[in-house]
Amino acid sequence: MKGVTGYAVSIAGLGVMAVGFNMIPVKWEILNIVPTKYVSGVGLALVGIGIFIALMDKGGRKGKNGEDEVPIYEGVGRSRRVVGYRKVK
Repeated sequence: MKGVTGYAVSIAGLGVMAVGFNMIPVKWEILNIVPTKYVSGVGLALVGIGIFIALMDKGGRKGKNGEDEVPIYEGVGRSRRVVGYRKVK
């Protein structure tokens, strides 16, 4: 779920950057007060935050008690399969 949130924040940041660089013409009064370089900076920061959130998304799964679990594999190469999960401390 964190990955989806990160992508959404990044896309919103791209939209804010486009407004800040005057690629999308809008007639908002707030843009007359705040310089466009600050709006572009906020957009760039949102993109960075979104990428950071998306990369924090870990693999594995959650157990019954909310603990992280990693898969235990059997076999080698393409013939390996998941036989169970173990808890990560």
